[in-house]
Amino acid sequence: MTVVAQFEIHYSQFLDPQGKVVQPFPEFARDPKNLIALYRWMVLMRAYDAKAIALQRTGQLGTFASLLGKEAVEAAVASAMAKDDVFLVTYRENGAQLMRGVTLKELFLYWGGDERGSDFAGPRQDFAICVTIAAHVTHAVGVAYAMKLRREKRVAVCALGDGATSKGDFYEGINGAGIWKLPVVFVVTNNQWAISVPRRIQTAAQTLAQKAIAAGFEGAQVDGNDAIAVRHAVDQALAKARAGGGPTLIEALSYRLSDHTTADDATRYRSPDEVAEAWKLEPIARLRTYLTGCGAWNKAKEDALLKECNEQVQAAAQAYLDTPQPAAGQMFDHLYAVLPPALEKQRAAALEKRDS
Repeated sequence: MTVVAQFEIHYSQFLDPQGKVVQPFPEFARDPKNLIALYRWMVLMRAYDAKAIALQRTGQLGTFASLLGKEAVEAAVASAMAKDDVFLVTYRENGAQLMRGVTLKELFLYWGGDERGSDFAGPRQDFAICVTIAAHVTHAVGVAYAMKLRREKRVAVCALGDGATSKGDFYEGINGAGIWKLPVVFVVTNNQWAISVPRRIQTAAQTLAQKAIAAGFEGAQVDGNDAIAVRHAVDQALAKARAGGGPTLIEALSYRLSDHTTADDATRYRSPDEVAEAWKLEPIARLRTYLTGCGAWNKAKEDALLKECNEQVQAAAQAYLDTPQPAAGQMFDHLYAVLPPALEKQRAAALEKRDS
């Protein structure tokens, strides 16, 4: 028997759960100002997340998907991307969307069922939130193919969860990305749970990163609770894609500290002890511990930041609540250039009910 191929998956971490440095930092992380910028965004994300859940619990917002626990992935990905890159997201990337220029009010509108929340004032070419699991992987491949045809130095960045890597759309997408050597980066947040299905019975693959190997390109695994590790991996993947080196899949190991959505009750399928252990690894405390230890952060700065974030989120939430309701027929306005007869009838019925 002859071995015809061998592969390895490399794991990287710079800050351990106690905020201690385990290997020399990449260049961007050597300046504490850059890490403070990431930290500030992560704290804002958590304040937004808490407010969104509070609004949902009081009937002022629809079902909401929390990003609690993946703030490091969000901050790292968004900070690494160039302005004219294209971001394709699931329902759990609100933090990165904020950093890309989507406003807090727009996010509240979206979760409130108002389509105007998807009309981003900032990143006009970033895609709207994709709820259909893994469908946006093939969209990302199409975007990257267009970039390659146009010889643009842009990259499509596709964020997805561990559950999406078990879908056919994912495998079709990465196969195309590999064979066409496209400028696309797939960032998989492995938060250990696809709704109520644990990672261990979702796929037999030893890592999710290795799924890229079958498609002919590099897969890497990072500590998803270490913002420095995620940022460094994304920086490298983006640089490779811009240089014509093709796609990369980054598996960011994290944990979903919340329910899957506000319509879920995770206590039915996972133990309090498991969640308690995961809280010991969470990303915000880790980065704060490091910054405090090196003298770049203190309690006064923390208190000021918390106040600032809470005020910003409260103001955006109030602006959302004060926004007049959309017109009854608006849900039909952006579906087709010309509405099919069946939908035209529905639109007319909606307007008639409004006026009655």
